[in-house]
Amino acid sequence: MSGLRANQAALALVSSNVANAETPGYVRKTSNQVQTAVGNGAGVETIGVNRVLDDYIQSQLRTETSGAAYTRTRANFLSNLQSVYGDPDSSATIEAAFNSLTTALQSLSTSPDSQSARTGVINAAQALAQQLNSTSQGIQALRNSAETGITNAVSTANNALIQIAKINRQLQGYANQDAATAALLDQRDQFITQVSQLMDVRVVKGDGNQVSVYTTSGTQLVGGSDAAQLSFNTQGTVTPDAQWNADPSKSALGTISISYANGGSIDLVSSGAIRSGSIAAYLELRDKTLVQAQEQVDQLAAAMASALSDKTTGGTPYPPATPVPPPGTPAGFDLDLSGLQAGNVVRLTYTDSTGTQRNVSIIRVDDPNALPLKDTATIDPNDKVIGVDFSGGMSSVVSQLNAALGGANIQFSNPAGSTLRVVDDGAGGLSDVNAASVTTTATSLTGGGPQIALFTDGGRPYTGAITASGSQQTGLAGRITVNAGLLADSSRLIVYSTSPATPAGDTTRSDFILSQLTSATYSYSGTTGVGSIATPYKGTLLSFTQQFTNLQANAASSAQQLSDGQDVVLNTLQKKMDATSGVDIDTEMANLLALQNAYSANARVMSTVNSMFQSLMQVL
Repeated sequence: MSGLRANQAALALVSSNVANAETPGYVRKTSNQVQTAVGNGAGVETIGVNRVLDDYIQSQLRTETSGAAYTRTRANFLSNLQSVYGDPDSSATIEAAFNSLTTALQSLSTSPDSQSARTGVINAAQALAQQLNSTSQGIQALRNSAETGITNAVSTANNALIQIAKINRQLQGYANQDAATAALLDQRDQFITQVSQLMDVRVVKGDGNQVSVYTTSGTQLVGGSDAAQLSFNTQGTVTPDAQWNADPSKSALGTISISYANGGSIDLVSSGAIRSGSIAAYLELRDKTLVQAQEQVDQLAAAMASALSDKTTGGTPYPPATPVPPPGTPAGFDLDLSGLQAGNVVRLTYTDSTGTQRNVSIIRVDDPNALPLKDTATIDPNDKVIGVDFSGGMSSVVSQLNAALGGANIQFSNPAGSTLRVVDDGAGGLSDVNAASVTTTATSLTGGGPQIALFTDGGRPYTGAITASGSQQTGLAGRITVNAGLLADSSRLIVYSTSPATPAGDTTRSDFILSQLTSATYSYSGTTGVGSIATPYKGTLLSFTQQFTNLQANAASSAQQLSDGQDVVLNTLQKKMDATSGVDIDTEMANLLALQNAYSANARVMSTVNSMFQSLMQVL
């Protein structure tokens, strides 16, 4: 009878194995049988159900599941980013639009009096601005998708963690490892795998089939029958100037927090608790990868606008050469700051007492809350940056500069009007002012020089202004437009002065625009990923465009290769897991035949015993 019962239980497990052969997460079951003594004979007893499982392979599989989700998410987003930049062979790319503009400018310099040539330049400039606009919009759409992905992932994770804790509580009521217990363990493993797709996890087993779940950094997600609660405070539509910050008062993007029943709470983003899985990929894409992509197109838009509108004027030497100044007179330069706007720069080069040459960038700041500025406010890593608030007039400007550079034995003064005078210490020999210049932004289309604000920041001059909320450069690619004055009067592409009037056929301005766009070289911030902070990339506007588009193409290709490689590792481990814990129909059929034979043998014994008892009863 014990043999019949044991074989019947084993047959039920074989039936369940076959029925669930294609069920994801199902682990093959076998009965756990032991020999028992029955009087002077022996029998068999089923004391539980075994799950055929290799814990080490299962642990590795969860780790690689997190890695595969991370790489797959990044690869998909970078592939979509590549689509935003456009097919290199098509005309819908930044590079193609840029080349169309330079071609139109060449035609204009050949035929400056041609209305169609002027219109061609305006149309090409608008097409380039619109290409930058759409690229910026595409990047922010991807950041929004990442934000949505985090929202959905947090909801899924919470549900899975609740279910894991619920199953832990259910298992507390099961003293034996029977079929019901094994089924619950399968379900719990499925929920843990679901969590591992979202973040990296580590599972610690306890007594009574209990488990605790942690991130690999040590943050507890499930502790026995209690599940932590994740929350994500999404901030709505993501824009270029929306940045995440560890300081909640400065952050414009949502963060993920985890709360416990005892009232404790942890910021999982600032603590770096999530290191893999799709959530880690979403955070990296939203806060780093796509932010850098936006910086690339913003830097191009800013460099292009500044290249055409910035005018640099050298300082006037002081004191004048005649009459000859007396010995020991401090020497330096007079600078006219009348055209200086927020974001414009005064550059100063001096030699200190050690003979070392120093560079100083003095930036006009109209928002005092933005002060003090960091040295990274300029691209040159060797610059000392001084932000100056001009709201108090020239006397205040002089005071601020003397306070900032007085220790360098350099003195500033305001001899008259908007003139800033900077001089060394004279005969002391402790400092020498080598050069000084002012860079201002041209706003008038007929200001008498070739500089022109061909591109504007949504109608406002682009000056690189810095406020407490950030730099004007941030998001510029999404706002850049062609100067409305040129749309109204395209002749200003040639006519740069009305008094005296620009001579007919003069190509000074069109040649200047073409040269600035094609031949002039500029430095670009290392935050774009092209070059570095210490050694900024320097090149033409076109070469910079090619650099960052190639960088994105290579990043997308590398991400896909990494994802493919991770999938190979995951599939290999899954096959090992299936070979160990999965259901093989042929094996189960062989087991079924063996169990049927054993059942028949036990049944035959029972039948024979029954016949013997009947014969004995007849004799009696």
